[in-house]
Amino acid sequence: MDESLSGPSPFDLPNIRGFIAFRLFFNARFYYPVFTILFLDFGLSLSQFAMLNTAWALAIVGLEVPSGALADLIGRRRLLIASAWLMILEMGLLVLAPREHPDLLFAVLLGNRLISGAAEAAASGADEALAYDSLKVHGLTDHWSKVLEVQMRLQSLGYVAVMILGAAVYDPLFMGRVLRWLGGSGEVTQGDTLKLPVILTLIMGLATLAAAMKMREVRREDYPSCSWSEGCKRALVEAFRVTFTAGRWILATPFVLVTILTGLLFDHVIRMVITLSSQYYRIIGIPEAAFGIIGSGIALLGVFVPRLARMLAESRSPRFNAVVMFAVTLLGLLGMTQVIPWVGILPVVLLFCVMSMMNLFVSQYLNQVTESHQRATVLSFKGLSYNVGYGAVGLLYSLLIAVLEGRAGELSAAAAGQGDAAFVQSLTWFPVYFCGGGAAVAWFARKRLKDS
Repeated sequence: MDESLSGPSPFDLPNIRGFIAFRLFFNARFYYPVFTILFLDFGLSLSQFAMLNTAWALAIVGLEVPSGALADLIGRRRLLIASAWLMILEMGLLVLAPREHPDLLFAVLLGNRLISGAAEAAASGADEALAYDSLKVHGLTDHWSKVLEVQMRLQSLGYVAVMILGAAVYDPLFMGRVLRWLGGSGEVTQGDTLKLPVILTLIMGLATLAAAMKMREVRREDYPSCSWSEGCKRALVEAFRVTFTAGRWILATPFVLVTILTGLLFDHVIRMVITLSSQYYRIIGIPEAAFGIIGSGIALLGVFVPRLARMLAESRSPRFNAVVMFAVTLLGLLGMTQVIPWVGILPVVLLFCVMSMMNLFVSQYLNQVTESHQRATVLSFKGLSYNVGYGAVGLLYSLLIAVLEGRAGELSAAAAGQGDAAFVQSLTWFPVYFCGGGAAVAWFARKRLKDS
């Protein structure tokens, strides 16, 4: 179905409003403020948690690009609807996860991570491609950075509620006080509140499905002849053809390749650190009830950071922006190694800001130079590279933790006294790894772009 509504503002378009709503609901994960400790409180070890995240990334790696190609072939809206159903399924598994059976528990949580990866892969690229092409058919592509800014700001405001409420319902002391205020009695345990953030996220999955259903496919002049009704086999064959074509184009286009590699550098390092943030907060002495307040405070920065990023994207060169992000990221990683009680929050804030800026920069640059017929596929290659990096660093981190736990007795008493000694020691490896990766990307960019 063609999109017919036009207007002077991009926000008059139903697909732009739907894109913003879809991202808001899909990313409203109430377990985010307690992500690491949620899985640990289910009964997993830190190394098992890292392995599950590697499995999540591998699922995306296997499905990211084919799903993007399918989105370009059979329609972006269909992939968004599929991702919403997968989100509902992944949350359903967490709700039903049996804590009393450890072996079965790990299998269920592994299934949750694999389905979660499939949901991310189905959504990745398809939502941006549908929204950007909606602007393109109305001659409004110059407003894309403004759309991203508004989307990121609204999502940041949504995170405020998600972070506060998610951490609050996970805290048994807080929920006990609420229950008594409502006239109830008895103690509330961690087991009672363990799945409450998951149930709230399941509700967001239903809202995500509603948002996806309201969006409409944009019929393009270059829309391929292959349709879902012609059968899955032909669609899949064509998907892999489109995938290889887009892959060759990326490799032959230095600016696109360097942009993706630069985004990869920042994404996989910062995302791994952010994944571990709740454990880091515990170590620097922050009570669990405050996790949501911290998360909401960081989310409020997202109201202002996208505007700064848009100004930099429009007025400064990509190289200048990359250098600024590298310096700020390194400062944040070094700050975390100091493990300073409470003040240690500030380095995490810097990393969140860089992540927000990097997402806007990469989206702006890639969409400007990519044609509509392969937009979702190219964006999926970006997501693929990010998740290959995240899966690899997750695997490396699980091995690092195993080695450091074996040497825990050799660590200083001061470090051990601050919480998990192996975790504290592991933080010192992130700046070293990031600098090595930065040097490699800078060398490659200089070599490929010198004649560009």
